[in-house]
Amino acid sequence: MRRLLVPSAALLWGLQFAFLNPALALLLVALFNATPAEVGWVLAVYNASGFVASLLLPAYADRAKDYLRPMLACGALTLALSALLAASTALPLAVVGLIVLGGPAGVGSSLLFAQLKHSGAGPADVMNTRAIVSFAWVAGPPLATLIMGTLGNRAILLALAGVAILNVATTAAMLKQRRPVDADVQPRHEDPDGGRGFSKAGVAAVVLGFIALQATNSAAVSIMGLFVTQGLGAGIVWAGIALGVSAALEIPALFLIGRLARRFSSRALIASGCVAGIAYYGLMAFVSNPAALIALQVLNAWFFGIVAGVGLTLFQRLIPRPGLASGLYTNTRRLGAIVSGPIIAFGSTTAIGYPGVFAACAALTVLALALIVLSGRKARGIPPTERQAEAVPPAAASS
Repeated sequence: MRRLLVPSAALLWGLQFAFLNPALALLLVALFNATPAEVGWVLAVYNASGFVASLLLPAYADRAKDYLRPMLACGALTLALSALLAASTALPLAVVGLIVLGGPAGVGSSLLFAQLKHSGAGPADVMNTRAIVSFAWVAGPPLATLIMGTLGNRAILLALAGVAILNVATTAAMLKQRRPVDADVQPRHEDPDGGRGFSKAGVAAVVLGFIALQATNSAAVSIMGLFVTQGLGAGIVWAGIALGVSAALEIPALFLIGRLARRFSSRALIASGCVAGIAYYGLMAFVSNPAALIALQVLNAWFFGIVAGVGLTLFQRLIPRPGLASGLYTNTRRLGAIVSGPIIAFGSTTAIGYPGVFAACAALTVLALALIVLSGRKARGIPPTERQAEAVPPAAASS
């Protein structure tokens, strides 16, 4: 039973986001008659709330050295949000609910990964758990659209409430099963990075590098439909197939990356992912048919599997506080989504049109690779003993 709790929690938190986020714009229009402009600013303030909550709530959990009780609160907030959206008919009230309840509720997944790090889980465990979240994203959106199509738009809120109740129950079970970690016993996880330290400038470079990588992924996903219909002259269904294939391939990629993480350093794995990303974006600029588009998703899956899996574990290794590390990594995706706007604007105005977006993404991935791979080489003034101490999970040092 204990072994099923973390995978179950990962699946449920993944489903929560996979149900709500893709359907939120549709719900705003269908339930509250929001205009396109209103949808835009509502999503902006909702994401801003999530950005702030991803910094404040994990910081509180780090100070308390307790990640499960805040997770429990996030599940309760999700339940409250689904009830408010189902009962409300006024857009301003819905917006208040999304800011006050929805933003903090979305931190639950970050707290789950912080709890894994706090309890001494190794990189492979984190990546395997991340693979389950990816599976939820493969199954969640089609299931959400099926529920909305057959039972009506409000039915997805009932499904979201059901997921929230299960999240609360799963987290409560994890609290009940939780056992203190002996401070004298350190988890025995091999560190292929050899305890190499990063300077503060190096950590900042890693953060900037991952914002850039997240931005390329966000830009590529955002313009996929336009690229397929206007660039390739194919049906929009091929865009959905391509994104679905990439998401499905990401799951076995994460499991494989988890095994490789025991043998290869973070920088080596990130380099392999960036090389795959550069090849993917570069070749996408020359794609001329749907078959080639689908075939290239193998490269895309490896690229984003590295960004999602190794990125999270690298942040947890570089930043001593598990909550802050997971929250900051989550926010690189939010910031990357913001940066993707200028990438799309610049790339699409080039002579080659939408393929120019992929060319711009390839160039930005080269820059991100240089930032991340070179960032750890100039760490100074960190004695080997301190570096080893930093590699010890907080649970072993403070529980």
